[in-house]
Amino acid sequence: MTAFRFEEALAFAQDLIRIPGAPGREGDVGARVASEFQRLGFDDVYTDDVGNVVGIIKGTHGAPSVMLSSHMDVVDVGDTATWEYPPYDAVIADGFLHGRGAMDIKGPLAIQTYAAAQFVGRPLEGDLIVAHTIMEERGGWGMEHLMNACEEASTRVSKPGLTHFAKPGAVIIGEATNGDICVGHRGRAEIIIDVIGLAGHASAPERARNPLDVLPLLLPALQSFADTLTNVDPLLGRSTAVPTAIETLPRSRNVIPDIARVVLDWRVLPDVTADHAVGMLRRHLESAFAMPDGFTIDVRYSVEPQTTYTGRHRDRRMFTPGFLLDPTHAVALAAVSVVTDATGSAPTVRPWTFATDGGHTCGVHGIPTIGYAPGEERFAHTNRERLELKQAEQVYNTYPALIAAVSAVIGAGRQ
Repeated sequence: MTAFRFEEALAFAQDLIRIPGAPGREGDVGARVASEFQRLGFDDVYTDDVGNVVGIIKGTHGAPSVMLSSHMDVVDVGDTATWEYPPYDAVIADGFLHGRGAMDIKGPLAIQTYAAAQFVGRPLEGDLIVAHTIMEERGGWGMEHLMNACEEASTRVSKPGLTHFAKPGAVIIGEATNGDICVGHRGRAEIIIDVIGLAGHASAPERARNPLDVLPLLLPALQSFADTLTNVDPLLGRSTAVPTAIETLPRSRNVIPDIARVVLDWRVLPDVTADHAVGMLRRHLESAFAMPDGFTIDVRYSVEPQTTYTGRHRDRRMFTPGFLLDPTHAVALAAVSVVTDATGSAPTVRPWTFATDGGHTCGVHGIPTIGYAPGEERFAHTNRERLELKQAEQVYNTYPALIAAVSAVIGAGRQ
């Protein structure tokens, strides 16, 4: 097995932090990742048509593959003057790597990349795939695209150029877990409820039908909908739904609007899919109150126009699926065993509080998926983002054994 020092992975992470990469603008990050794959000796390196960057170390006996994945995009830094250390300088101080992406997720991305590279020249029975994705911070278009292509490859109807590998046997996500093993999370549906009336001049309200008059009926109905979400998962907790914004259209303050728009943030359990969520809410509202004469209501997903750095455009509905892998699944148990042996104590098995690309790999496509990485979730998306180096090195040293153990488990399951 090829030996690489943690300091080499750390230097790569610093390089990546110094390259800004907002969703849709990950191109320079992707080029740097691809060049590192090539330098490290991966057997196959390519960038797909939406911009995901994939490196493959080919297996020896055609066993199921293990896929490692982190995303390449990061959130905005906000006011740089509020940062203790400049967000793109990748400063190492006080035992931490500081900067945007240090723990979400360029630090873990570098750790996964270098941990995988240790299998160059000494491959597993199955392929080892490292797939770093785009647009995770905006709903996971990159992973969604990658998994759809893998399904096509697995059913032997793959379109040329979409993917170089079939559906993996297991996935390890590099989102921060603080050294724990994460096995799921709730999903998120962003739903728009439009109450539609009739616009008019504010000086003559009798000529209009003001949709704001309906909000005293709608808002309690949304609360009663949230109250119906009584299922509680032992690990994920319960589903929640809460209004997060109210808007009027048009926005002029001397105009009675024709639309009052409410945005609902619904954290869904894995049993609620994108195909069913809107229908559930619509049916509840229809039964919860009678719409006054002259008004109508429209319930739909929020839709965001997105463009990848490779030029692909799509209007994407804002639904991120949830997932939950049974903590007694062989992949999760193997991970717990490896981390326990490496650290001397059993890791906590738990869900993430936020959504990840695992919603696509496991929630939609049923691939056993876990998360293992350094980093505390409380630093994500803040101006204090940092990665503790001692923990990062421990995770880095553990990763090769974790990869080998997961590969062995899914290989045995095939027999």
